[in-house]
Amino acid sequence: MMTDLMRFYHTVRYLRPQQVGYRVWYRLRRPRPDLGPASPVRTVARIWAAPASKPATMTGADHFRFLSEERTIATAVDWNNRDWPKLWLYNLHYFDDLNAAEAVNRRARHLDLIRRWIAETPPASGNGWEPYPISLRLVNWIKWTMAGNKLPAEAVQSLAVQARHLRYRLEYHLLGNHLFANAKALVFAGLFFNGPDADWWYRKGLNLLWEQVSEQILRDGGHFERSPMYHSIILEDLLDLSNIMQAHGREVPAQWVDAVNNMITWLKGMIHPDGEIVLFNDAAFGIAPAPRELFAYAYRLGFCIPDSPGSGVTYFDRTGYGRVEIGEAVAFLDLAPIGQDYLPGHAHADTLTFELSLFGQRVIVDSGTSCYGVSGERLRQRGTAAHNTVVVDGADSSEVWGGFRVARRAYPRDLAINESPGEIRVACAHDGYQRLPGRPVHAREWLLREHSLRITDRVSGRFARAEGRFHFHPDLRLDCREGATEGTAALAGGRALRFAVAGGRCRVEQTTWHPEFGLSIANNCLVVEFASPEAAVTFSW
Repeated sequence: MMTDLMRFYHTVRYLRPQQVGYRVWYRLRRPRPDLGPASPVRTVARIWAAPASKPATMTGADHFRFLSEERTIATAVDWNNRDWPKLWLYNLHYFDDLNAAEAVNRRARHLDLIRRWIAETPPASGNGWEPYPISLRLVNWIKWTMAGNKLPAEAVQSLAVQARHLRYRLEYHLLGNHLFANAKALVFAGLFFNGPDADWWYRKGLNLLWEQVSEQILRDGGHFERSPMYHSIILEDLLDLSNIMQAHGREVPAQWVDAVNNMITWLKGMIHPDGEIVLFNDAAFGIAPAPRELFAYAYRLGFCIPDSPGSGVTYFDRTGYGRVEIGEAVAFLDLAPIGQDYLPGHAHADTLTFELSLFGQRVIVDSGTSCYGVSGERLRQRGTAAHNTVVVDGADSSEVWGGFRVARRAYPRDLAINESPGEIRVACAHDGYQRLPGRPVHAREWLLREHSLRITDRVSGRFARAEGRFHFHPDLRLDCREGATEGTAALAGGRALRFAVAGGRCRVEQTTWHPEFGLSIANNCLVVEFASPEAAVTFSW
């Protein structure tokens, strides 16, 4: 019990007072929905640019596929089916398919679905009336009208009821990307309708966005939750906001323009040669639009798209991520804190992890994210052993727990970056294990040359056991005997990756990679058991 209390204390002490206060307030206060008539709809003044597209998720009149699972919404009860994962149900209520690929071919189905949702999900009841689903659905319905579709009268009335309800349920207890989505929805509703309510929604949304863009978009362009997936979601939000402002003849705030430009530059630096994002923290493919979709959308709105970083070092000093490239190798280094102290819900215990691509192929990968919620698998995927870093005495570098909680957490220190002809050297340490009895500190150095990457790990202080873990892409199979100090893996095109260990012994574990929600793919993890306080692995190609 004392351990649980200490963990709870080290979690709550980082929260802002408003997060605690609003959590209590929302539990005590349940506003009744305002069913008054909707205000008039505003006329759109200018052309709407086609938004970023995502894969279709409506596979039939009442069939949907989210998070790699397909289900049928047979009755009204299924909108809130207690036997189904909440995240799947959330996606059902978002209505993303209205603006997905080839949505025009499903226009009749979409109209039927909107009418069905109104009939089967009464106001202020169930998952669909929580503030985050309201926010995404409001935006998706309005984007659908901007594409030339017409909402029936009952849907316009429902939009007004949803916007009024959202006004009193803004997610100040969560903050971060949730409050950002709330603010975006208020701006959309404020521009869709005309009248006093709409003016209030619009002003409130703009004021919230002024605060949140300033706080959430760091000066290097990265989103402060340190997840490339959520970065992409917020970038899409700002592009949508710019789009609807232009369509209504409003000036796009300079703050948004600057943020979009910086976020595009950051995202360009955090994608692999295959064009997809790095999987640091909570990240997976298929939730946010793919980077190429976001870049194309930004271009349609008049933004300039820079080239990807070239050879050398790109260091994002505010988010704490590094990109190093020489020849056919590009590595992405996590030199960052786990996220914003008061908002670590999407953080993993992954300090000093990295990902590596060779010859355009992902080779060493972080394990990704396949699930949310409270489960052993969720905890395992957030734990240090699921990442390409060092586990000391079986502990996680940051105390992840619950579905989205972190107690004591690792902070990076002693960063040094040196670039010279033919090589790049990056060193960093973290203090996450200092809570253990021997107060160990993990320090790591990456040395990248044209045909090799050497990773040297040192653990100071007292400890019983340390092991470095390196997760390989499922397309690669490792050839390494247990207890050996060297091995190989076959790359595409008949190339070979060789690795040699100093200061430790190798073994290979079977584990899983999760590039999408609901998806687990078998892969191999190279485990290096330290024989001394320092161990090094050299990968060569």
